[in-house]
Amino acid sequence: MADKLKLLVALLLIAAGVVGFYYYAEQALLYRVLALLAVFGLSAFVAYTTQVGSDTWNYGRSAIVEVRKAVWPTRKETTQTTLVVMAMVIVMGFILWVFDTFLLWAVKLITGQGG
Repeated sequence: MADKLKLLVALLLIAAGVVGFYYYAEQALLYRVLALLAVFGLSAFVAYTTQVGSDTWNYGRSAIVEVRKAVWPTRKETTQTTLVVMAMVIVMGFILWVFDTFLLWAVKLITGQGG
């Protein structure tokens, strides 16, 4: 129950920050943006203190660790793969064009149209 209240407080903080941003429209934009960022930071801190917030934070950190473990292709590998994909697209386009032309010929032959 306490976690739900904390999440509600975090949500209300964000709502109050957005309302305040527009309510004080006559103030300098810099001050309004800084205040909004401060409210968002406070809201994130309140949300982090919940179990859901802590789990989300840990999930994000583990995702970053997994991304660092990934082996990214070299420039040469990327170029070769791109060229192979482009060649296959051209070959498949030609095959589909030939198939479409054959079907058009067959339909004209069967229906007796276009002669």
